[in-house]
Amino acid sequence: MSRLLSSLRDGKGFDIVLVAVPLLFLVVLSGLPLLYNVVMSFQEVDLFSLGTLNRPWVGFDNYVTVFSQPETWPILRNTAVFVCASIAGQFVLGFGLALFFSLKFPGAAYMRGLFLVSWVMPGLVVGAIWNWILAGDFGVLNYVLKSLGFISESIFWRSDTNWSLWAVIIANIWLGTAFNMILLSVGLASIPKDLYEAAALDGATGWQRFWTITLPMMRATIGAVVSLGLIFTLQQFDLFASITSGGPANSSNVAQYWAWELSFRQYDFAHGATVSVVMIAVVMLAAIVYVRSTKHEVRG
Repeated sequence: MSRLLSSLRDGKGFDIVLVAVPLLFLVVLSGLPLLYNVVMSFQEVDLFSLGTLNRPWVGFDNYVTVFSQPETWPILRNTAVFVCASIAGQFVLGFGLALFFSLKFPGAAYMRGLFLVSWVMPGLVVGAIWNWILAGDFGVLNYVLKSLGFISESIFWRSDTNWSLWAVIIANIWLGTAFNMILLSVGLASIPKDLYEAAALDGATGWQRFWTITLPMMRATIGAVVSLGLIFTLQQFDLFASITSGGPANSSNVAQYWAWELSFRQYDFAHGATVSVVMIAVVMLAAIVYVRSTKHEVRG
């Protein structure tokens, strides 16, 4: 201890402080709540026993109960649809915008900056905007679709069980497209231009250059973008809370919102913690894939 204090006075141990303080912050504010949540998923916890240590240990009974409930599998299916559709939509639109803004034209940097407005906006604000856009009677989306001839009658996006989940998916795609665009733009900028010039001299078309140069060279970047998209999408809560509240009849309910409902509406903290632990496990797997992708990118 005295050696550490002396090294700090000499300025040689300042790097230890720079690492120790954030690590302590993560342990106290993230690690301990995570551990508490995992332990609670193996206990019987209700509103009366939440503030006490008198919690019977039930093992994996909570997990068995959660996965045997009739609403579990429809909610998991909604979660899978929400994640896959959101990631696909954000990636395709983000990649298209990244390719578009890689071209040299006046005002490209300013236009790219405008797309970032959606990413920096809070989720509840985005939800409020899309509540207006998706309104059944006077919404902008219905007006545009009617004007283009795609629909003849208004779609009540938020209250129709066939469309409520897609209402949140559309909003989430809009929210995350800019983030995908920025990351993919960085990946495109790292590809040597000489490769495209050599391929053009060999007579390769634009599509051939895209399939043989762009996609292979961006494999690590694409892996990182998809992994981050999975992490952020599984954490999305604000849009569900502000647009559909998981309804109607659980048609737009997903695992992350269901965990909140179990804990803070039904006060079923044990089962809410169980759903959260399952979600955390999936997010951790996505984080591992992301770390491996970034390592591969750095080595490459």
